[in-house]
Amino acid sequence: MTVLEAKKIHKSYGNKFNRQEVLKGIDMKIETGEFVSIMGASGSGKTTLLNVLSSIDSASGGEINIEGKEMTRLKEKQLAEFRKRHLGFIFQEYNLLDTLTVKENILLPLSISKTPKKEADEKFAAVAAELGILELKDKYPNEISGGQKQRTSAARAFIHEPSIIFADEPTGALDSKSASDLLNKLSDLNEKRKATIIMVTHDPVAASFCSRVIFIKDGQIYTQLNKGDQSRQAFFKDIMKTQGVLGGVQHEH
Repeated sequence: MTVLEAKKIHKSYGNKFNRQEVLKGIDMKIETGEFVSIMGASGSGKTTLLNVLSSIDSASGGEINIEGKEMTRLKEKQLAEFRKRHLGFIFQEYNLLDTLTVKENILLPLSISKTPKKEADEKFAAVAAELGILELKDKYPNEISGGQKQRTSAARAFIHEPSIIFADEPTGALDSKSASDLLNKLSDLNEKRKATIIMVTHDPVAASFCSRVIFIKDGQIYTQLNKGDQSRQAFFKDIMKTQGVLGGVQHEH
């Protein structure tokens, strides 16, 4: 089942005298339960695409349907409500609140939606155990490692069982072991909970955990790779080859 469909997505910045077109008519579909990576050289538009798809930023043109809702037609209040209930976010810089414990940070989406305490505690215990951070529940963000912070951020994104989780360079601030731990956990949650994850990354190792990789070049879809039945190592090699063809380093968008 299609959970997200984008048609002819355009995004421009600036005014009519100095306009920069970052996204140039992107079409894409994401199926329920997919773990998809968006890759591209710096300046290709991958982060802009994630921001537009997730309604953090608005498209200049085109349509975005999530769960059958036309996002581009929703008013700001409706969008905020939809985001709260149906979307989850994992950012590179964790975005945890320092004054809250690990448990309180993770429970934020449920607090906002006024979930009953017993149900919230059960959901917390389940997701924190799956991400290996249950024993950290009473610690504060400044008392835990970067990898543990990012798993806390991931737990917060998963806890309200959103339709889609958007992850922007989730391993960008982590060392290779912490990154690998996080990606294994995300992969497990994707399989067990049938969670749909869309992740922007520049890292071919991170992308190799996904079932599909969409490559962006100059604001358009350049090509896609499907993992299929091949091993993660074989998929990693395919990603590296395609990335090598894309090449180029420009200003990041």
